[in-house]
Amino acid sequence: MFQPVSNKADFARVEAEILAFWEQHRVFERSLEQRKGSPEYVFYDGPPFATGLPHYGHLLAGTIKDIVPRYQTMRGHSVDRRFGWDCHGLPVEYEVEQDLKISGKTEIEKLGVDVFNERCRSIVLRYTREWRQVVTRMGRWVDFDRDYKTMDPSFMESIWWVFKSLWEKGLVYEGNKILPYCTRCATPLSNFETNQGYIDVRDPAITIRFAVKGEPGTYLLAWTTTPWTLPSNLALAVGPDIRYARVEEPEGVYYLAESRVPAYYRDASAYRSIRYVQGSELVGLEYEPLFPYFAGESARGAFRVMAADFVSTEDGTGIVHIAPGFGEDDYQLGRKAGLTAVCPVDAEGRFTPAVPDYEGRHVKETDADIMARLKRERKLVHRAEITHSYPHCWRCDTPLIYRAISTWFVRVESLKERLIRANAEIHWMPEHLKDGRFGKWLEGARDWAISRNRYWGTPLPVWRSEDGKETVCIGSIQELEQRSGRKVTDLHKHHVDDIRIPSASGHGELKRIPEVLDCWFESGAMPYAQAHYPFENKAHFEAHFPADFIAEGLDQTRGWFYTLMVLSVALFDKPAFRNVVVNGLVLAADGRKMSKRLKNYPDPAYMIETYGADALRLYLVNSPVVRAEDLRFSEEGVKHLLRHILIPLWNAYSFLVTYANVDGWSPSPRTATPEPSPNVLDRWIASTLSTLVRDVTQAMDAYDLQRAVRPFVDFVDNLTNWYIRRSRRRFWKSQDDADKAYAYRTLHHVLLEWSRVAAPFIPFISETIYRNLRTSDLPESVHLCDFPVYDAAARDEVLEAEMADAMTVVRLGRLLRTEHNLKVRQPLAVLHVVSRDPAVLERLQRYEEVIREELNVKAVDYSRRESVFADLSAKADFKVLGPRLGPRMKVAAGQIAKFSGELLDRLVNGESLPVVLDGSEVMIGSSDVVIHRSPKAGVVVAAEGAFVVALETALTDALIAEGMARELVNKIQSIRKTLDLDVTCRIRVQVATDDAVESAVRVHRETIESEVLAIGLDLLKSVEGGEDWSLNGHPCSVRVEPQTA
Repeated sequence: MFQPVSNKADFARVEAEILAFWEQHRVFERSLEQRKGSPEYVFYDGPPFATGLPHYGHLLAGTIKDIVPRYQTMRGHSVDRRFGWDCHGLPVEYEVEQDLKISGKTEIEKLGVDVFNERCRSIVLRYTREWRQVVTRMGRWVDFDRDYKTMDPSFMESIWWVFKSLWEKGLVYEGNKILPYCTRCATPLSNFETNQGYIDVRDPAITIRFAVKGEPGTYLLAWTTTPWTLPSNLALAVGPDIRYARVEEPEGVYYLAESRVPAYYRDASAYRSIRYVQGSELVGLEYEPLFPYFAGESARGAFRVMAADFVSTEDGTGIVHIAPGFGEDDYQLGRKAGLTAVCPVDAEGRFTPAVPDYEGRHVKETDADIMARLKRERKLVHRAEITHSYPHCWRCDTPLIYRAISTWFVRVESLKERLIRANAEIHWMPEHLKDGRFGKWLEGARDWAISRNRYWGTPLPVWRSEDGKETVCIGSIQELEQRSGRKVTDLHKHHVDDIRIPSASGHGELKRIPEVLDCWFESGAMPYAQAHYPFENKAHFEAHFPADFIAEGLDQTRGWFYTLMVLSVALFDKPAFRNVVVNGLVLAADGRKMSKRLKNYPDPAYMIETYGADALRLYLVNSPVVRAEDLRFSEEGVKHLLRHILIPLWNAYSFLVTYANVDGWSPSPRTATPEPSPNVLDRWIASTLSTLVRDVTQAMDAYDLQRAVRPFVDFVDNLTNWYIRRSRRRFWKSQDDADKAYAYRTLHHVLLEWSRVAAPFIPFISETIYRNLRTSDLPESVHLCDFPVYDAAARDEVLEAEMADAMTVVRLGRLLRTEHNLKVRQPLAVLHVVSRDPAVLERLQRYEEVIREELNVKAVDYSRRESVFADLSAKADFKVLGPRLGPRMKVAAGQIAKFSGELLDRLVNGESLPVVLDGSEVMIGSSDVVIHRSPKAGVVVAAEGAFVVALETALTDALIAEGMARELVNKIQSIRKTLDLDVTCRIRVQVATDDAVESAVRVHRETIESEVLAIGLDLLKSVEGGEDWSLNGHPCSVRVEPQTA
């Protein structure tokens, strides 16, 4: 006997029971233990921050990271799954600053770096318990007890080894560059971090006039959206090949690009005259400094017009304001001209004493004052605002500035060709990312800024003498202890900054430089650091690198995927991973980003406890989001999946268990291959199960999760809406014959095998079904089983194709009933089926009983002629025939329009028909004409593929009576369900109705009683306590009384 199963599934409760079973019986641990010694499948889990709670993006990525390792484990691999935590960096520091109500470098250092860092350490794992609960509740199996943390000394020591390895290869250097810089965090950001934080903002857009030296009243017009950079202006740039206009107006002469004149002058009446010069003619012109602060730089070549190829005329004036300390193009142009990259801004974005009028003020705060001053001095020509996408800090949302700064870099540009070669070895899902988003990013890769002017992170292991003449790079704790003579137990900044290393060449003591490493450097080094490579696990790591699989979101193409690749190519000249699944963003239903403030999405905990984790997992994976496309998350979508997939599946499971328990049927241990069933439905569902195994296996081996899910979702539909529908009477019948035994055995086998196929995707319901249906010879859990192996011998492709044809005909018939409001319980006289292929019609006749019962028709007529139920007419297709027939087209069209229905039947069936043009025959095929079908009276028609079907809608009295009887059966069954009667419970039925329904009941009494398990059906004048309703327009009252044995 099986454990009884309610047909009212409570998936959240079932999942809680399964979680308890897994924990009590150590199922995850045993799944690992039983694969020890098997080939290893290596999976890297990217570390999240634990300073916030998991959201839908984490649940999606976690589901992908669970499905693939579960599948590979069932395929016989040993798959280690260690969770990891990203403990360092700006996200943690920002959280602490919020907690302590401090902000910025000055306040942190006033508090004390040691105090600040220890506070970071104390909060960094704040939500690990909640993460573990949510991840576990989602059904993900991952080892939290052996998790790695980027703040552990062993992890940090491996980071030092990575850095020193790059140092020794000449791949790291210290340099001055223009970098995106967060003034609140007081640190530069890398180019890929910058790409994560673009926000649309409104900024001033101003045009300023620069007075040309020696030419009173002559000005150069320049445009900028950063007024705060104007005090640092040292040059103006023009395009040497751009034509510029010299516009003379009453107030003076102005230079700007010819194509920009209409933007500043509405018509010619606004100026006296205009003439044109090439940009190259303006090069060398000197102008008066806009502000006095760096006027002395003119002696070094400043305040001149220079040529630059980056100047455009898309907006502005075609003349670019150059501040070498605050822009990459500006910096390079200035360096070429020998200009000083003046940068009068401190670490927190405030003007220094070099700009006394604005000293101590944040640069963005001075925009308004600078514009007002320029207006007073009559240097401001035009002021407006623009909305544009501007980079912000990815953690604190502060607008970034670009400024000259000294930092440490990895020489990525020198690795570019090797990176592109390594990328060619990777299988990307979706494939287009390889040469698209990721490949293009590699092609444009720039040196990576890896140092941060922060506190809570892995310190750069570089010690330097005070005079800068001696520098050493440390690659391990042991090396630092040996060089310094100090015991080292913690590698954080506040522990190592006071460690001094004696100079080996008489330069006094070496002190560590102040910077820490970018946390992306740490996550990119996680393959080595989580294994404490090369200090431990050296041979094992080298034998199992690169990883077989990783997965994260699309944003990581410029984040973790990229840093993994850079470091693995730099260290080992190979990619860090072989296969990668990239997911898209989970958005709110309105297409906007999910927002706690807007409350535009349902809480994940609510979704899990309301619909179950399996429903959420399946909804996410059965969508394009697992192919790097965005998903508009919809609670209705989860409900729909529950109603159309999981509940029907549960009902199929409940159906088997309920009737098997009634009949006392139980499966035998699978000691031998059972004899094949002679029943065509059994053989068909067994064949489609084998096809399912093949399709899911092929898709999973290609890492195409959406393609893997679709076959087993379709299989549930075939199982519930076709196999069980068509087989129900085989289970209902009272006699225990061989056919009934085959039906039980087949449905049991199919559900058991399906649970193994579905186990990686929906682990809870798969486990529930498997646990109840398994025989004593099978493993205790479905997750301790092997994944089914495709058996080609079990396939019957001909049978599958034939059944598919029958299902197509039935689907078309159901569509006609729905479209024309023909009730499904109302029998109809005839279904006509037309196909041009006589072999298809012959095969279809084998399934006539199925088709008749499914569509509730009395007969099926097969034909190759559509004219049986439709009047056919044809028109010449002028687009096709016109070029071929030319001036003869009109005559041909007239003859085609006269084709008879018989001729058109032949045409539709593939024959060509002649038309006579100018005394010669021209053959016309079906592709040369447009066929119009007009259904005959009393007939409705639908077509798909090889089939055209038609239903005759005329009703006889006998058909109407039978329809009433079927409606009555349906109503009685609904009452049985409302009363929650056992499937074997006998009943007595009382009916009060009019003469028409009474007559129908008398004719079909035996059928009605058999269908509803009634021991009697009484026709009365009135029924006390009956349910009243309209039966096809006839009043009817029904009472059902359960009968005890």
